[in-house]
Amino acid sequence: MTDTHLATPPALLPLLAKGGATSLFKRASAGAAPPATRLVLSRAEVDPKALRAYAELCGFAADGVPDEQSVLPVTYPHLLGFPLQLRLMTSAAFPFPLMGLVHTSITITQHRELRGDDGPELIVYVEEFRPHRRGTEAVVATEARLAGRTVWSSRSTYLARHSGATAPADGGRPAEPPALPAEDTWKLPASLGRRYAAVAGDRNPIHLSALTAKPFGFPRAIAHGMWTAARAFAAHAVRGPVTASATFHAPVLLPSTVVYASAGPDFTVRGPDRPDGTPGRLHVSGRAVPLPAE
Repeated sequence: MTDTHLATPPALLPLLAKGGATSLFKRASAGAAPPATRLVLSRAEVDPKALRAYAELCGFAADGVPDEQSVLPVTYPHLLGFPLQLRLMTSAAFPFPLMGLVHTSITITQHRELRGDDGPELIVYVEEFRPHRRGTEAVVATEARLAGRTVWSSRSTYLARHSGATAPADGGRPAEPPALPAEDTWKLPASLGRRYAAVAGDRNPIHLSALTAKPFGFPRAIAHGMWTAARAFAAHAVRGPVTASATFHAPVLLPSTVVYASAGPDFTVRGPDRPDGTPGRLHVSGRAVPLPAE
């Protein structure tokens, strides 16, 4: 791979505009090759005001108001790397249209908690394209390094839907986990997508309003998958050296009510139980497992 070094993160709004425009000319299909470029940001800076807003919105602020010296929420480095992800996915070398990509999962490996003043180096690249029963998944890697050592990394999968997909040998459909004991009920307002967009910069129209979501096939705006994952990780008290994952099964329409449930390392976010007592629609499942001491 060829490294492209950046002194500052790319601006999000121009990239979103570019993604919307270039999506008109890109057509997802099987057999494409991932970009052969890694983006390297020399130092990721944390804005304390933005960190506080994120922590409060996602439920990480229970231990006090975070500042630039606080431990970052386990999902926050993903947010710092998002502009680099967006730059890669709007480049000419990325063959799939940005509009219509579906975030299907994220796995985070945290060897050491980052602090707001650490200023890690960030590296983002497309690791591979792999077949999915509905199209092709792009595996996008984000790594945070201190003194040349990777202390935090994530693998996000984004689905580009297209015809002629070749399903993996196992069929590719994730097994639905069993119902877990309910712990909390979250009432999500219609404004949640706009509020998360304001702190995360992800202003994909499917999250902002019913009017902007309907052209993409949604009756109402949907919650950001990364908000739902972050809120669940916060409820699950995911901290320290850990591997934490979330799989996105179905969108959360806004406004709505969802139920957070957990047992041991596992958690789910579902709709309320149906009238017959069966579990509601599964939106997110995940787990968090502490890493062994190094």
